[in-house]
Amino acid sequence: MENNRRNFLKKLGLTTGAAAIAPAILAEAKTISQEYLTRSSGFSADQPIRLALIGAGIMGTEDTNTALMHPNVSLVAVCDLYDGRLESAKKKWGDHLFTSKDHKEILKRSDVDAVIIGTPDSWHKQISIDALNAGKHVYCEKPMVHSVQEGAEVIDAWKKSGKVMVVGSQGLSSLGNEKAKELLAAGVIGDLVYAEGFWARHSPEGAWQYNVPADGDEKTVDWKRYISNTTARDWDPLRFFRWRNYLDYGTGMSGDLFVHLFSSLHFITNSKGPNKVSSMGGLRYWKDGREVPDVLLGMFDYPETPEHPGFNLSLRCNFVDGTSGTTYLRIVGTKGSMDVKWEEVVVKLNNNAESDDPFMKEQAKLRAESGQEDRAKILPPRETSYTAERSWKGAHFDHFGNWFNAIRTGGTVVEDPIFGFRAAAPALLCNDSYFQDKFIKWDPVNMKLI
Repeated sequence: MENNRRNFLKKLGLTTGAAAIAPAILAEAKTISQEYLTRSSGFSADQPIRLALIGAGIMGTEDTNTALMHPNVSLVAVCDLYDGRLESAKKKWGDHLFTSKDHKEILKRSDVDAVIIGTPDSWHKQISIDALNAGKHVYCEKPMVHSVQEGAEVIDAWKKSGKVMVVGSQGLSSLGNEKAKELLAAGVIGDLVYAEGFWARHSPEGAWQYNVPADGDEKTVDWKRYISNTTARDWDPLRFFRWRNYLDYGTGMSGDLFVHLFSSLHFITNSKGPNKVSSMGGLRYWKDGREVPDVLLGMFDYPETPEHPGFNLSLRCNFVDGTSGTTYLRIVGTKGSMDVKWEEVVVKLNNNAESDDPFMKEQAKLRAESGQEDRAKILPPRETSYTAERSWKGAHFDHFGNWFNAIRTGGTVVEDPIFGFRAAAPALLCNDSYFQDKFIKWDPVNMKLI
């Protein structure tokens, strides 16, 4: 166990004395500062980056708005299969935009340096590969692929391209995740034994009941292109505008939401992923013709590795739950636990956990030597909260900053395609386990089914 933690500390880049810094970490100011990872403000923005958006729906629009908050970043083109979104793009971002329903027309343009891919999951693989082959940098929304069989193709195209590709699980760039990684490596909660996470939503949009525009029909939507890489069907506005409900285009609750939790967990623990996946759930409320469950539970076995001890993970998602908040990840160790959100970390120590504080240990030694072992003790705090500084612009902003920095400096990103696939794979296999009603074994190192 201790060897695992020391190896983790080395990989994290902390000093050789890091094993002794846990008390200092718990004693420091309770505001998470932007010191742990290098931030976007430390780099020059002299090099302009010209973007194209492919898939201008809800998330594509949010991504673009966030990207444009960065200096010297501009939008030059937009692709979408629905006329209404192309018209809306020009109203939002300017009449200068080149617009098209064919992503290949976008990729031919010499004034496009990088693309944001916000399409349904079924198009992530092909458009990512096409963009990389065309010499464009890529920001692809999560999950990186629609099935585990597609992962190797994207990784190979990325490696050959020499371009920077980042996967859009933006919470990965959160201050909360970074603080949790530091605290775990310092041994604040002891050795990792268990983790759990949940995502609860209680609203029409939270259940993917996206708006279906009145003019959404075969005249304004390129339906044939949309279904060209999957099952041929007659026009169905729900399958286009509410695509997350259908397996041909989306990846259900696990691909949409569990993947965020996997991304955070793997970043914090340095893990490559589980080797056994199982899930169950059901369609409990949203019986509207959708093909995916609205309650999903996943159980995952993480083997012991040089990076971490063996541990178990449980995840749950509920689209009818209005009482449990939004989302969090809890990481449990032998000495306590951490509740991790993007902007906050709460450390809770076990009542019987020994203090690492040298002062407390010295006091215990003196009491024993003087025969005062039964005297009352001054106890260390059992709960410590850390919150992000108010000036923080958020994980989404930092995730784009990480990408832009890497493009300008030839650097690396926090969620490259290998990391992105290792986060996506157990989420996608969660679906496979549910629909096939069986355990699934996975090789997280070689990224292959067993």
